[in-house]
Amino acid sequence: MSASRERPTLVPSLYAYAKGLRDAAPEAPLPRRGLPLPEHARPPRVPYDGPELPEAIAAVTDLLRPFLADPDPRRAAAEVERLLTGTGITERVVFAAVDDIPPPAEPGARERARALARCLTRGGASLAAVAAGLGLLSRLGEPEDVPYLRVLGLLQGLGLLVVRTLGPLDRKAAAVVWLVHRARADALRGLVDALAGGDEAAVRDRLRDLPTAPRELGTEHAWRIADAVGLPELLRREPDDPGLLALALRLLTRMSGSRGHEHAVLAYGEAVALVEAVAARAHELPATPGHQARLVSLALDLHSGAAHFLPWPPGRRRAVTAALLAVVGEPGSPPDREGRRRADWVRRTARELRTAVPVAASAEPRLRIEVAVADPGDPDVVETRFLVDGRPLVPSVFGRGPGGSPEVLLADGALRAGPEPKEVRLAEAYCTEDCCGALYVTVRREGAHVVWDGWRRPGMPPGPPAAPRAYRFDADAYDAEIARAEQDLSWTWPARETAWLIGAGLRERPELLARWGLRRGWISTDFQVPDTTVVGLHGPPPSAGGTAGTKQSALPYLWCLPDDGTPPEEQAARALRRLADSDPRGYPELRG
Repeated sequence: MSASRERPTLVPSLYAYAKGLRDAAPEAPLPRRGLPLPEHARPPRVPYDGPELPEAIAAVTDLLRPFLADPDPRRAAAEVERLLTGTGITERVVFAAVDDIPPPAEPGARERARALARCLTRGGASLAAVAAGLGLLSRLGEPEDVPYLRVLGLLQGLGLLVVRTLGPLDRKAAAVVWLVHRARADALRGLVDALAGGDEAAVRDRLRDLPTAPRELGTEHAWRIADAVGLPELLRREPDDPGLLALALRLLTRMSGSRGHEHAVLAYGEAVALVEAVAARAHELPATPGHQARLVSLALDLHSGAAHFLPWPPGRRRAVTAALLAVVGEPGSPPDREGRRRADWVRRTARELRTAVPVAASAEPRLRIEVAVADPGDPDVVETRFLVDGRPLVPSVFGRGPGGSPEVLLADGALRAGPEPKEVRLAEAYCTEDCCGALYVTVRREGAHVVWDGWRRPGMPPGPPAAPRAYRFDADAYDAEIARAEQDLSWTWPARETAWLIGAGLRERPELLARWGLRRGWISTDFQVPDTTVVGLHGPPPSAGGTAGTKQSALPYLWCLPDDGTPPEEQAARALRRLADSDPRGYPELRG
């Protein structure tokens, strides 16, 4: 008797339901977030009042273990589904619990556990039952399971679990399922439908229309698209298509960005092959500002970003970096301000990368601090990067976000080693520390050395990557490097330098804000309008009379100062004089 017939009511399995929908309309566009669930599988809309997460995981584990070696997998699957039904434990918790169970070591036991997993995935009528099967197949799956997983992956509630199960078996299929559930832009939906339908000609056409906005084409979108279309192989098959080459470069630079919660370029299994293909044919790209900037962006990530840690043969990373930079010529002089800023960035960053001196490991590690500015044509965070013996520190131990901003780590002397140990946050998750964590280190002076130890990564689960070891830097060399990094403003542009100088002025003269009962907040440039300096302030509303110590709640204010073309020193001095003369809460350009 099948598992479905042993259930108290005759309802179709989720696999049969999804396959029926797809077979009935194989060319119909897939809805965003996947196919709707049948009524019998919809989770109840009631507040969860079951056990806490650790207890729930333990409960599922204890429930499933006795059935793993059952010689009758169909009967066992029906009983597992019956026991899971009504517990209120979600499919994600079930998957996590089952994924934690070590697979049986004996061949016979592994076969029985695999048979149970297949009965649950192919015959299960509830999300929890199918999730249990997916958790088992994540370690026990074989190629014959891929067609069933692809169908199940079309259903709401199962997509991301199927991605985790499919990944080791078929990266391309896993990528298509991920895109089904995570692609929002209309152009991406067209690509998803072409991929799901196996229409290679339509896939090629849709690739040419990919969106460029970060919200529509994020770092993981780029990785999954490259996997879904088999981009390195596609480039080999189409050597005369410059559009594909330009697309490969754009997807690589997007993967290398910091707009996601992991380093997508490291997760993409064919990253080395794709970078090699782009570097070998980079001379075929037209010398447009966009292509030049993306080549430099990729070279920058190979130098001090996550791509540094791809599995390069000895010496190959440096050779590929040089090949990318070799085709970047002297940028032109665009008539518009945005174009000039991008050309200046290409010129400066390429020059710095060409003259970078390799650093080998030594008995006493050497620290280098660099400020990485993203391509102005594709804005991203400005981050402080730490290279220890030439190896980027943050991406090797914290894969959830970039290094901190130079305004936080360099402008205020946060990294200086004083007589007392102090904890410094080197990096924060892209979403914020409270969500996905941060990277902290304690900086202390110990005789002739400065020591970095006491590493903390709050918000990160235990496991890889391992926390860094303690580093002992020569104190004189360390102090010299910190002083150099603090004084080097070559990475700035006029509005950012104005912000830096205003911040320095307010640190030297705190009375400028104190007289109005205000505190200094974030001072930098507008993310979307980088030619505008933004001075963040906190304090009571104007009705409080502008006096310090008021009991009224502090409010945030933003003072926006568009770059007027005069030297940053003049703009900063003018702003500081104005703060000395009048309460900024009365400025017409202040946003509160």
